[in-house]
Amino acid sequence: MSLNRRQVLTASLGSLTFLTSIYSTASAQNSPIIKPRKLQPGSGVGLVSPAGTTFITEDINIVQDAIKALGLVPHLAPHLLDQYGYLAGKDKDRANDINQFFADPKIDLLLPIRGGWGCARILPYLDYNLIKNNPKIIIGFSDLTSLLMAIYTQSGLVTFHGPNGFTSWRPQQVNSFKQALFTEEKISFQNEKDPDDNNRLMQVKNRIQTITPGTARGKLIGGNLSVLSAIIGSPYVPDFTGHILFIEDVGENIYRIDRMITHLKVAGILDKLSGFIFGECTNCLPNGDYASLTLEQVLNDHIKPLGIPAWIGAQIGHIEPILTFPMGIEVEINADLGTINYLEAGVI
Repeated sequence: MSLNRRQVLTASLGSLTFLTSIYSTASAQNSPIIKPRKLQPGSGVGLVSPAGTTFITEDINIVQDAIKALGLVPHLAPHLLDQYGYLAGKDKDRANDINQFFADPKIDLLLPIRGGWGCARILPYLDYNLIKNNPKIIIGFSDLTSLLMAIYTQSGLVTFHGPNGFTSWRPQQVNSFKQALFTEEKISFQNEKDPDDNNRLMQVKNRIQTITPGTARGKLIGGNLSVLSAIIGSPYVPDFTGHILFIEDVGENIYRIDRMITHLKVAGILDKLSGFIFGECTNCLPNGDYASLTLEQVLNDHIKPLGIPAWIGAQIGHIEPILTFPMGIEVEINADLGTINYLEAGVI
């Protein structure tokens, strides 16, 4: 994330930590989980911009082409091309687009064009009762973490960590998207072997590193660490008791990763988990010219004392392909093998 985005995160959300004492959060853990209906050929896709603006209108056409190639029908949100600085329009307008599409019977999937920054700003304006009573598939990654987490927490709706509209849509990403959203198959995940390793005696790429061995069960939830850390203390995060948390990030110095995981620790979240997965931290480098902890050391310091199954290096993050995972569904993980096995489908 850029420095400007960090500054906005701090300015907009720094005061949220006091809210837990005055809000009664409807944790998804304490209410029935709601699953959306699976997609079918001809299902309607609502294209929304809940975060950063789209300055080039041809990007919208490219995303529509991808949606049509999936056999789906795109619908454009009223404020899809709005611009308010770096945001895709005013907060209430972006939230109204989401509320409108959840209420629209023609829409089966809400697909954001891109991330950036801005989803957390619209969380107070979403109609969570409307969402609960009109369950739809909503998907995304990066800044969408706050939106997906809030909807799961406040409505009990299963949400999906997966591609935004303006991503590659290469075969592996498409196959994962279809398996998760068009079928009721139980998904299994393990890092893919890189073709370069076929000519080696050992695996070099896409390796996992076990922090603590073992297996665990729980509801899988997670996303971008920076975005998640910024909403801790708000009514838009669940009670993490018994959950398996996965996190990833991009472009952060190691000391900042340390700071944000420390935030999860002192907020009491890490102690509640039954399992932990760290994905990719793309371009996460030591800070300045001074000595730095490694990412491995930071994670060992915070996660190993928990004694829960955990590993580093899952192919989840700001990488390609971006695979599709239901969030809020029971899974079983194996930290020795780096596997995630879903015990049920995310759609009905």
